[in-house]
Amino acid sequence: MGTCWFLKWVLALGLLGSCVHGLGVNWGTMAIRKLPPKTVVQMLKDNGILKVKLFDADQNTMTALAGSGIEVMVAIPNDQLAVMGDYNRAKDWVKRNVTRYNFNGGVTIKYVAVGNEPFLKSYNGSFLNTTFPALRNIQNALNDAGVGDSIKATVPLNADVYNSPDDQAYPSSGRFRSDINDIMTQIVQFLSQNKAPFTVNIYPFLSLYGNDDFPVDYAFFDGAPQPVVDRGTGIQYTNVFDANFDTLVSALKAAGHGDMPIIVGEVGWPTDGDKNANIGDAIRFYNGLLPRLAGNRGTPLRPGYIEVYLFGLLDEDAKSIDPGNFERHWGIFRYDGQPKFPLDLSGQGQNKLLVGAQNVQYLPAKWCMFNPNAKDLSKLADNIDYACSRSDCTALGYGSSCNNLDTNGNASYAFNMYYQVQNQDEFACNFEGLATITDQNISQGSCNFIIQIVASSSSSLTLSLMGKLENRYLQPAKSLSPSLLEGSKIQDGVKKAIEKRGSGGKHGRENLQATGLSLGEIVQRNQKV
Repeated sequence: MGTCWFLKWVLALGLLGSCVHGLGVNWGTMAIRKLPPKTVVQMLKDNGILKVKLFDADQNTMTALAGSGIEVMVAIPNDQLAVMGDYNRAKDWVKRNVTRYNFNGGVTIKYVAVGNEPFLKSYNGSFLNTTFPALRNIQNALNDAGVGDSIKATVPLNADVYNSPDDQAYPSSGRFRSDINDIMTQIVQFLSQNKAPFTVNIYPFLSLYGNDDFPVDYAFFDGAPQPVVDRGTGIQYTNVFDANFDTLVSALKAAGHGDMPIIVGEVGWPTDGDKNANIGDAIRFYNGLLPRLAGNRGTPLRPGYIEVYLFGLLDEDAKSIDPGNFERHWGIFRYDGQPKFPLDLSGQGQNKLLVGAQNVQYLPAKWCMFNPNAKDLSKLADNIDYACSRSDCTALGYGSSCNNLDTNGNASYAFNMYYQVQNQDEFACNFEGLATITDQNISQGSCNFIIQIVASSSSSLTLSLMGKLENRYLQPAKSLSPSLLEGSKIQDGVKKAIEKRGSGGKHGRENLQATGLSLGEIVQRNQKV
C-alpha cells in the first residue's frame, strides 16, 4: 500500500508540475455549443493548467471553478464600463462577482480585468472616458471589501496603445500613443499606487496578417536571419515579441514607472482562417515561446519571469470575424475540447497531445452534403450564402484548411455546418433540394466536416442568435435528376458567396501591432541575407 501511495504522489507531482510556472490560458465562451464548465475545469486540471483568464464572471463558470484551486482573472466587458462609473454599481459588482466566492473552497480570484482592449483605434474612442473611472471604482471597491491586497484590478490593453516615433523607431524609444497619453499616464499611476500590474495583449501573428512584406521568421522565436539593432541601446532583436514587450517597458519608464509588473494577457497563434494560420506555424510558435517562459529568459529590457496567459483554450465558432477569419481558431483545443496538436506546456520540448475533454457527448454520426442528384442549381450560391451566414464557414476562406475543396465540397461544407448548428434537424438539410443527409464521413484531407456536440440549456447559444430558418429553405425535397456542378457561372456564384461570408476585415484588432522597429528596416535587413 505504501508503494501505491508513493506512486500516486509522484504522479500527482508530475501532473501539477506539467505546466510552465505561472502559465495561464484564456477561456473564451463565444461558441455555438459550449462544453459544460465542469468538463472544461477538469480538462484544465488534467493538463496542469492552474491559471485562467475569463472574459466575464458567468455564474456557471465560477461555480465550476469553485474548489478547483485554479487562479482566476474575472472580467467586466466593455459594454459595462460606463455603469461602473457609479461607485455603488461597482461595489455591487464586486459583491456579486468577487467577494461572494471568497470563502474556503470558493474561487481563487487574483485579478479583475476591467474591459478588454478598450482603447483600440477601431473603437473610435468609445471607451476613452469610461475605462479609468471604472478601473478606479472597481479597485476601490475591492479595497473597501477588504480584498484589495490580494485581488487587483487591471485593464487588458492591446499593444497599439504604445509605439515609437518614426524618427526613432526602436524599442528604447517607446511611448504611449499621443492621443491617449494623458489617460494612460493616469491609469499607470493608479495601478502603481495599488501595486497592480499592467496587462498587455501581444500578437506576433498580426504582424504577418495582411503584411506580405513582413519577414516571417521575425514572428517566431527560432532566430531571424538578421537581428535588428536598437540604435538607442545597441540591443539586437530577433523576434517581434521581445521588441513589442520592450517598447512597452520603455513607455512605462517614460511615464515614470519602469519597474511596473507586466502581465501578457493574451499571446498565441491561430490554426485556421488565414494562410499563416495553421497547425505547423502554431507548433513552431509555441515551441519557441514555452521554453523561453520555462527558462525565465524574459526580454532584453525585462529579463526574468513573465506572467503569461495563452490565447486561447478553445476555438470559438461564434466570435466576430471582423478582425479576420482566424479569430475563431485561436484554441489549443478544438471546439469539442480535443487537442489540435502535440504541445509541451512545461516548456521542455517533449511535445505530446494534451489531455482532451472527457465524456463529450456528440450528435449522431450524420452529415449534410450536396445532393449529387440536384437538378436546379441556379440558387446554389444563395443557399451557401444563407448557410454560411448562420454558421461558421471560415475554414473555406483563402489559405484555410478547406480552401482546396471543389464546388461540391464547398456546398457540402456550408450545408453541414448549418445542419450541425441546427441540431441536425432533418429540415435543415434540404436547401431547396440541393442537400441530402448521409451517414458517411465526408471529411477530405485536412478539411474536417464536424459533428457538433450535444447542446445543453446552460451551455449553448440559443439558435435564434444564429438566425432563424426561413420557410423557403424548409421545402420538402423534390424529385430531381442527376447534374454535375461544372458551369462556370455556378462556380463563380459559389466563390462569391464564400468570399462574402468568409473574407473578414481588419478591424477589431490592429493587424500590425507596435514592434518598436521600422518595418522597412526589418524587411531591408532580412532581404540582405
